[in-house]
Amino acid sequence: MPHDHGHAHIDPKSGDRRVSIAIWANALLTIAQIVGGILSGSLALIADALHNFSDMASLVIAFAARKIARRPADARMTFGYGRIEIVAALINYTTLILIGFYLAYEGVVRMIEPTEVSGWTVVILGGVALVVDTLTALLTYSMQKGSVNIRALFLHNLSDALASVAVIVAGTLILLYNMWWVDPAITIAISLYILYLAFTEIGGPIRTLMLGSPPDIDNDALVAAVRGVDGVVDVHHIHLWQMQEHNAALDCHVVLTLEGWTRIEAIKAEIKARLSDRFGIAHSTLEFERADYAHENAVLYGHAEAADKENDHVHRDSESA
Repeated sequence: MPHDHGHAHIDPKSGDRRVSIAIWANALLTIAQIVGGILSGSLALIADALHNFSDMASLVIAFAARKIARRPADARMTFGYGRIEIVAALINYTTLILIGFYLAYEGVVRMIEPTEVSGWTVVILGGVALVVDTLTALLTYSMQKGSVNIRALFLHNLSDALASVAVIVAGTLILLYNMWWVDPAITIAISLYILYLAFTEIGGPIRTLMLGSPPDIDNDALVAAVRGVDGVVDVHHIHLWQMQEHNAALDCHVVLTLEGWTRIEAIKAEIKARLSDRFGIAHSTLEFERADYAHENAVLYGHAEAADKENDHVHRDSESA
C-alpha cells in the first residue's frame, strides 16, 4: 500500500515559531522549578525541572534540525539534509533514557533517607509546570504526526505534563498527611514512565539510520509486484531504505527475458509505476540484466559479495574443524 502518513502540513515559519515559544516557556519553567525544588527540598520538583531542561535542550536541537533539514541537496550531501531530524530524534530519546536512569537512582536514595519537603512550593510550581507543559504539548501536537523529530519533543512534553500532575499529587499528600516518602516514590514512577516512552520510540530512528527497510512496506509483496511485471524473470540485490523520514528508496537488479530485453524502457516505467502507486516509493534505481547473462546464485537482499563472504566463512570453519 502507498504511504499515508496523514499528517497536517504546517507552514515551516509557523512551525518554527511554535517551537521557539516552547523553548522560552520551558527555559523559564526550568529555572523556576530548580529554584523551587532547592528551597522546598523536593526531589520530585527537581526531577521535573531536569526533565523540563531536557525538553528545552531537545527543543533547541529540534529547532536547529528543522532549519538544517530544509537545505537543498549539494555536492557534499547529495541526498539532502533531511536525515538531521532523525539524528536529532535519536539524541533526544537518548537524553530521555539517561535522565530516566538518573531520576530512578535519586528516587531510590531518597526512599532510603527521606527528606522533609515543603508541600505548598511543590503544589504551586507543579501547577505552573502543568500549564506550561500542556501548552507546549498543544503547540507540537499537530506537528508531531508527520515528524519523528517533533514526535520526540511531543512525547517529552506529554510525559512532563503527566509528571507535573504527579508532582501536584505528591505535594498535596505531603500537605495533608506529611507523607514525605511520596516525593521520591513519585520520582521513581516518573523515571519509569520516561524510560518506557524512550525505549518504545527509539527503535524507529535507529532503524532509519541503520538503513533498515521502511517498517510500513511489505517486502515480500514488493518483490512479488516486481516479479509480476510481464517480461521480468527475477529480481535480486535489493536495497530498500529511507532516504528521509517519509521518502523510501529502492535499488535492485531486474532480470529480463530475451523478449523483455527489447522493451526495457516500457518495463522500467511499469515497475516504477507499481513501486510508486502500491508502496509509495518515488525514488528507485533499477539495473537490468538479460536472463542468459544474469548473476548466478545471487542473493535477494544486499550484495553478492555478502554471500561470497558467508561461503568463505563456512569454508574456513570446515577447514579448521
